[in-house]
Amino acid sequence: MAKKIQAIRGMNDTLPEQTPVWQKLESLLRDVVSSYGYSEIRMPIVESTALFKRSIGEVTDIVEKEMYTFDDNGDSLTLRPEGTASCVRAGNEHGLLYNQERRMWYMGPMFRHERPQKGRYRQFNQFAIETFGIATPDIDAEVILLSARLWKALGIDSHVELQLNSLGSNEARALYKEALVSYLELHEDKLDADSKRRMKTNPLRVLDSKNPDVQAVLVDAPKLSEHLDDESVAHFAKLQQYLDAAGIQYVINERLVRGLDYYNRTVFEWVTSSLGAQGTICAGGRYDGLVEQLGGKATPAVGFAMGMERIVLMLNELELNSDVKADVDVYSVLVGEDTDIAGFKMAELIRSELPNVKMMHHCGAGNFKKQMKRADKSGAKVALIIGETELQDNCVTIKDLQGKAEQQTVAMDQLIAVLPTYL
Repeated sequence: MAKKIQAIRGMNDTLPEQTPVWQKLESLLRDVVSSYGYSEIRMPIVESTALFKRSIGEVTDIVEKEMYTFDDNGDSLTLRPEGTASCVRAGNEHGLLYNQERRMWYMGPMFRHERPQKGRYRQFNQFAIETFGIATPDIDAEVILLSARLWKALGIDSHVELQLNSLGSNEARALYKEALVSYLELHEDKLDADSKRRMKTNPLRVLDSKNPDVQAVLVDAPKLSEHLDDESVAHFAKLQQYLDAAGIQYVINERLVRGLDYYNRTVFEWVTSSLGAQGTICAGGRYDGLVEQLGGKATPAVGFAMGMERIVLMLNELELNSDVKADVDVYSVLVGEDTDIAGFKMAELIRSELPNVKMMHHCGAGNFKKQMKRADKSGAKVALIIGETELQDNCVTIKDLQGKAEQQTVAMDQLIAVLPTYL
């Protein structure tokens, strides 16, 4: 027997029993962003490696360690590790951004070569929104409010916390980096190897360290809020006024910096403790310099991305999937000679006249007991039974598989009128 080939570690199959909750999530996401007037954009999953090096930053963990990069006849290509750079590239390429306002969304697979763990995989799915051309903090607030509406629609709003910070302008952040590095150099003997490396390559990421010893060093470190420029202070204050007016609760976390180089001013994360240790399920912020950095005209921008696997995991952990509709509403059970033709005609009639009903037609013969087991296994609410008696009388027996209604036999020409009362 040939050896079985298995999926690559960290790249998982989503099985038929698991897809209904994904479909529910995807449908809800589309509904919410559409209610805000956002339009969908779809980008390729493979881009030039230079795109991510220039946008994310060459000294970030993603570019240094996690990208799936390969040579294609002399061109260096990369499976996209995130979507913002691709969206900006597409916007620049097709003239969507300059001197325009755009609100866009996308979802799809991303790829990072990191250690697989619960809710985090090497191929993972993100949902994201990106807005362009609006510099004022009202769009920051809208992006956050949109994400808050998603949590409410999913029923997880009481299980998440919004954390906010401002990174200030690029110039203010550069001055803060100098002050932070000067402080860290005085305590370098107390830093772990990762923080020592980050201190020289991306100092703000030291603030994000999970090492308790490093966090103890940071207690007396210079504060980013003390180095913000006046415009960023005013922008952040106005954002908080919008959130307060909307009744959105939040915590200001001065060590929240995000892992990508292109962020400025507003950054935020939605975190939860419902997946064990506190983890991030959605994050975003402003990236006003990225469009110009990637060859376009200077354009303000703000957005967020969420890991869909983590959302699905939360829905499962919190048992919030009870309303997920089964794949099948109605299952046909056909017993006796020549009932198969009548069953085919009935199934097609239902699909034509009741297009919202999910109709599974039994194929492969089998006795009554076997077919009823398959009907139960399908998750159908109703079995439509055609036996020799029903065939002779041109009728069908309706059996409620959930035991909520009495079984009855109706004329075939009455089926379309009666069946919806069982569903």
